[in-house]
Amino acid sequence: MGVAVVTDGKYRTSIAAVRALGRAGYQVVVTQTRGDCPLEPPVFASRYAHEGRWLEGGAADPDYPDRLYALLAEYGHPMLFCAGAATLNAVAKQRERFARVCDFLIAPSGVLDALNDKEAVHRRCGELGIPVPRQYEGVPERYPVIVKPHCGEKFGLKAKERYAVAKGPEECEAYRLLMSRYDPSPIVLEKVGGDGMGASLLLDREGRLVSALCHRRVREYPAAGGPSTCCESFYDEGMIDSAYRLLSSFGFVGMAMVEFKGEYVLEVNPRVWGSFPMTERAESPFVLSYARAAAGERLDYQPRDYQTGVRMRFTLNDGAAMLDYLCHGRPGPFFQGMADWFRAREALSARDDPVPFRRYLRGILLKR
Repeated sequence: MGVAVVTDGKYRTSIAAVRALGRAGYQVVVTQTRGDCPLEPPVFASRYAHEGRWLEGGAADPDYPDRLYALLAEYGHPMLFCAGAATLNAVAKQRERFARVCDFLIAPSGVLDALNDKEAVHRRCGELGIPVPRQYEGVPERYPVIVKPHCGEKFGLKAKERYAVAKGPEECEAYRLLMSRYDPSPIVLEKVGGDGMGASLLLDREGRLVSALCHRRVREYPAAGGPSTCCESFYDEGMIDSAYRLLSSFGFVGMAMVEFKGEYVLEVNPRVWGSFPMTERAESPFVLSYARAAAGERLDYQPRDYQTGVRMRFTLNDGAAMLDYLCHGRPGPFFQGMADWFRAREALSARDDPVPFRRYLRGILLKR
């Protein structure tokens, strides 16, 4: 099947990508910058990682693209899978150059910037007739509201730091001032209700839909709003259609997750997303389809090509979420989490590849 290079092995999402490619017969090389991760990433120990390669410095260094380019050139013309946003953006800025030494599905830098801009996404949704939360230009008429920068990812903010919930005028003004450190004019949005959901799509070189996977959030940490700690796969044709129309309107290619709250689009993550291991747990061909489409193969979209009703959890994070729900007077999610100890699948474990999860747990526990 050839060589596949998966970058940024420090991210837990890389484990699912390495396994999917390795099981398909690819010779998988995993890279990691020493400046961003001094300890060996757990994915280096995967039975499906043929080789782990260290790159000096960090992914934000000006010469990082040159070092990555030189490594890729060593393997002929491999398939490139970027697990980290910094690497994705670096390659996007030099797409023509990197196309000489590897295959990939990455949108132009301008497209990524537009999709990372919440205001630009909401404006386009309005043009397409896709519901979005109301945006307030001045003083909000009602609360609670969400205060966030246009693109928190650019400033290296963690998911829970990219927004704040204001319950009144004083909090709103305080959070506006706080977010102004990153964005001179933060966005203020109506806080809408409904289930948190995501439609993850893969678009080929021609912008055709190749693969899709839907998931809904079951629990998150912090309980007031944060990254998903437990989610469940399902299928929603309407949500996939809305997500595809939105991404296609920007001329997007590659992987992206469109985040919904009920019927409303909240934002777009035009990169590998946090719940990406669901592609492995739900037995989706998402990663393999990426590799084949990146090589120029024309694939037909197959709806429902994954298992639905699969519940997945990040065990340690989910335990913290359960306690947080309990502390905030919400015992329901806590007891639901207790039941999930027996029915939910751990996001990073695999019977045929147990070592990465063990090393991940050990690293987290030692750090804490």
